[in-house]
Amino acid sequence: MSTQHVLLGLLARGPRHGYELKRAHDERLPRARPLAFGQVYATLARLQRDGLVAPAGQAREGGPDRTSYALTGEGRAALDRWLATVEPPMPYVASTLFAKVVVALMVADVERARAYLVAQRRAHTERLRELTAVKTAPAADLDEVIAADFAIAHLDADLRWLHTTLDRVADWHREVHS
Repeated sequence: MSTQHVLLGLLARGPRHGYELKRAHDERLPRARPLAFGQVYATLARLQRDGLVAPAGQAREGGPDRTSYALTGEGRAALDRWLATVEPPMPYVASTLFAKVVVALMVADVERARAYLVAQRRAHTERLRELTAVKTAPAADLDEVIAADFAIAHLDADLRWLHTTLDRVADWHREVHS
């Protein structure tokens, strides 16, 4: 995820200070890792240095002074370029799940590798149930539904791969050890 572009997108709706940006990020991207305040302010400093945002005023809301930032014309152009750029489809072969399965097949006997795959499939299935409950909850907002749909699609793909791998585990284990 490009934190700087997400912050630019949040600023496209109007000036905000760091605390508001962090809160909006965490609300709009409910399944993403929450941003740390330090990351927000460091990113804002880089965006300001690069001329993509500019201070838009200060306010004191019962605490320290808070500087609001606004998107500049260059910032809007950078955001538009980023949004217009199609992300290349990425194979997820760098995932911990994939690495763990390959290592399990190399170092474990067939039954231990199979047991790991079954346990992982069970964990994925449980997470799918949790996300489906989030998605179908009466109070679910659009951000939560979209995030849950995205996660469900990826978990579903992982589950299909785990199932296929379970079917092939004995053959794969023989190939690795020959």
